Amino acid sequence: MEPMDIVGKSKEDVSLPKSTMFKIIKEMLPPDVRVARDTQDLLVECCVEFINLVSSESNEVCNREDKKTIAPEHVLKALEVLGFGEYIEEVYAAYEHHKLETLDSPKGGKFGGIEMTEEEALAEQQRMFAEARARMNNGVSMQKQPDSDHNLESQ
Repeated sequence: MEPMDIVGKSKEDVSLPKSTMFKIIKEMLPPDVRVARDTQDLLVECCVEFINLVSSESNEVCNREDKKTIAPEHVLKALEVLGFGEYIEEVYAAYEHHKLETLDSPKGGKFGGIEMTEEEALAEQQRMFAEARARMNNGVSMQKQPDSDHNLESQ
């Protein structure tokens, strides 16, 4: 496979955020070590190639199991097949840590695995909208006042 040879993608389409990668590189090295810009670029390209390699092998593992979705287990198996078995324990630990971190995040689905009725989902949505409105109003909650016509009728 040619570098960056991904079906339907150009080199610009498949990259990693360089600023984030540079920050990771800097954090991994002692403070007195400097890395040339072209070396940083090379490291980013190596990371992209590594991701392509693991993704491709994970897909092969997935296909051999007649599955349609690549699961974390497929990635772990791919690492083993590619000769990166010594990293499996650390990768699995990072995966477990990620699951715990995202358990309470909105995208991770604090409600993941819990089925809600449509009414419960609507109530939760309304509650979240109210919280957002309160934050936008500097913490002042704007309670909906009953219609004035309704107040007149009840008097």
